[in-house]
Amino acid sequence: MNQTLHFTVHTSNLVHILLLGFLGFLLSMAITPLYTTVAYRREWWKKQRTEAMGGIVATVYNQLHAEKHKRHIPTMAGLIFVLSIAVVTLIANLKRSETWLPLAGMLGAGAIGLIDDIMNIRGNSGVAGMQAKAKFALYSIVALAGGWWFYNKLGVHSIYLPGVHELQIGVLVVALFWLVVMATANSVNITDGLDGLAGGLLVSSFMVYALIAVLERKYALSAFCLTTVGALLSYTWFNIYPARFFMGDVGSFALGTALGIIAMQTDTVYVLPIIGAVYVVETGSVIINRTSRKLRHGKKVFRSSPLHHHFEAIGWPETKVTMRFWILGQVAGVLGLIAFLLGKYN
Repeated sequence: MNQTLHFTVHTSNLVHILLLGFLGFLLSMAITPLYTTVAYRREWWKKQRTEAMGGIVATVYNQLHAEKHKRHIPTMAGLIFVLSIAVVTLIANLKRSETWLPLAGMLGAGAIGLIDDIMNIRGNSGVAGMQAKAKFALYSIVALAGGWWFYNKLGVHSIYLPGVHELQIGVLVVALFWLVVMATANSVNITDGLDGLAGGLLVSSFMVYALIAVLERKYALSAFCLTTVGALLSYTWFNIYPARFFMGDVGSFALGTALGIIAMQTDTVYVLPIIGAVYVVETGSVIINRTSRKLRHGKKVFRSSPLHHHFEAIGWPETKVTMRFWILGQVAGVLGLIAFLLGKYN
């Protein structure tokens, strides 16, 4: 039998959640001038990608973004919101059962991303940064460590599926945790390719999960999500076209990891692909193009991938691509929320 939704929330809980979101915004705004001063002084310029995945020359990408990289836009701005979220959570929202895990996952993935960004700044190769195998191994360690904590310390041995309800999977929950976190982190990283794109999409995703967490009475987790929304709104203010800075891997992997962990903690893995539909499609476009090249002797389905570059290549202005993807992300978030309500409470 499905649960019946009886939604009540104390005013104090709601005020706390909203206040932490506002604090995340304010702290991120306060840190931004410091980061900007240091980043431009130290010339933390993001290197232009000259090779696509698989070692092929990224011709279309280079044509679309040559002028942007001439502007010398610093990377690693994810440090701003990662630090803001961490400070607010550590001071005012630290709860073992709800916020320890997403905070630890965010910081662990962010640290690896930071190393990758530093290597990108200092590197000279076509794909500047850490080797793909090394990144995969390091992020896997973070995801598996989180999965072990989720299973062993939080005592989660099952997942919820509509119709099946609680499906007992035992220690396999660690493998599922790894898969969800790795897939989400990489998908968000792939989507982070245009001014303001990932920031706006992530605001929608974390806002939906803030609502889901409230409905599940996980108020500390909801506050973590809203703190993330607040910090991201500040970041996106400066990242919209023309971007003052990019979040880098330190930002995209940190937030992608946190989003995957929150999906596991709210037991809503089944709605994550709906809420994150844009990330799924973006990643799918990369897979389709790579597969097409291998099977069709170098022919591509899309002019460039991820998909946002394809739309640029056929003549859409960057701002149009970004804002239309934002709208799609918001629609996907609403559909995901509907799926959650129908799946658990109908």
